Amino acid sequence: MDADGSPIPASRRPGRAATGNASGRYEPYVRSAFDDGWASDETLPPLRTEVTEERPRKVITSNESPDVPFDRSLNPYRGCEHGCIYCYARPMHAWLGLSPGLDFETRLIAKPQAPEILARELGARGYVARVIALGTATDPYQPIERDRRITRRLLEVLAAHRHPFTITTRGTLVERDLDLLAPLAAQGLVQVGLSVTTLDPGVARVMEPRAPSPLRRLETVRRLTEAGVPVRVQVSPVIPGLTDHEIEAILSAAAQAGARAASATVLRLPREVATLFRTWLEERFPDRAARVMARLRELHGGRDYDPDWGTRMTGQGAWARLLRSRFDLATRRLGLKELPPPRSDLFRVPREPDPQLSLF
Repeated sequence: MDADGSPIPASRRPGRAATGNASGRYEPYVRSAFDDGWASDETLPPLRTEVTEERPRKVITSNESPDVPFDRSLNPYRGCEHGCIYCYARPMHAWLGLSPGLDFETRLIAKPQAPEILARELGARGYVARVIALGTATDPYQPIERDRRITRRLLEVLAAHRHPFTITTRGTLVERDLDLLAPLAAQGLVQVGLSVTTLDPGVARVMEPRAPSPLRRLETVRRLTEAGVPVRVQVSPVIPGLTDHEIEAILSAAAQAGARAASATVLRLPREVATLFRTWLEERFPDRAARVMARLRELHGGRDYDPDWGTRMTGQGAWARLLRSRFDLATRRLGLKELPPPRSDLFRVPREPDPQLSLF
């Protein structure tokens, strides 16, 4: 879709999930493509990833949601090149005057000063350490991290302060940082949540087009576990009629790879994500699109999305109870248990070098 919602040709969006680039909800105008009569044989090039930079005033974000087990988070990037069509963070791009569609996947914002700002926040007078969730909105190990290394530098700051944190990712680049993560895990300071939504490589390729394959993610679970890093597999989101039949298989594969815990949430489609997902579903899986959406509405009280606390991530009704029962039975059978939270009692603020030479 162009800014007005019309589709963008598939030739211009290889390796992308969204089909268009509809204007964000805050934009005062909608741009429309139309034929002005000047026919042209010019073929526009494929969309490329663009990265700009910002310097935020702060990087630790607080939240009061009762649906998540943390009250502060940290994200080194806005937008995500993995391009998962279901990503609940897509609407945040509208705050920037960009589209939650293809802009979210191709027009990324990096925060190169984030490590220095984090160090300042952790060193502030009166700061109290509690678990920081890294990568809750966009993936800290998306492809641009390979060159930008912002996540790597954030880990170095957290390690210097012995600050507890968790990582949520579907990126195998997390293996690069095992030299930092393994010693922190030995002190009980870190956990990694690795998302595995499907084991079907075909579904994964069109649903999460630039994320590593499911089998490669399971290999990352194994490597992290062998290094002593506790891993939770996240079967999220569960998509009824498309991936829900794989719950047990994903959990079994994750347990075999060494995962110690598991979690699951059902698909949620806030704001612009609902239209993006429906359009994607009709293009990629036209034979089951109506069934998927009907089942999803059963989970969300007849709507595409239920924003209410307590039900938005689990769904409600008979199907929600069935999914939860299947998940609970499988995790008990496989020995996947809850992980204790990372410890906060080791936190310290590194001392600045004393410019005065010591006499002793």
